[in-house]
Amino acid sequence: MTEVTYHIVEHDGGFAYKVGDVFSETFPSRQEALQAAQAAAAEQQVPGSTEGIRYQDGSGQWHDETAQGNDRPVAKVADD
Repeated sequence: MTEVTYHIVEHDGGFAYKVGDVFSETFPSRQEALQAAQAAAAEQQVPGSTEGIRYQDGSGQWHDETAQGNDRPVAKVADD
C-alpha cells in the first residue's frame, strides 16, 4: 500500500505542509498548518467510487483502466 507523508515546514514567511516537492498554501502559524495537514491527510484516505479511466501516454497510446475507489494511500502527518 502506498504511504503519503505530509511534512510541516516554514514557507514564504509562515508555515505550510509539504507532500513531496509540493507546498500547500501558507498559514500564519505552525498549528494552523498542522491542522490543515491533518484534515488533508484524513480526506485523502476516504474511499471513493470505482470508475473507469482513459488516458493517453507519452507515446500517444490510449489506455483504459479501472481505478478502484477503495485503493487509497495511508496518509500521515510528520510534525518534525
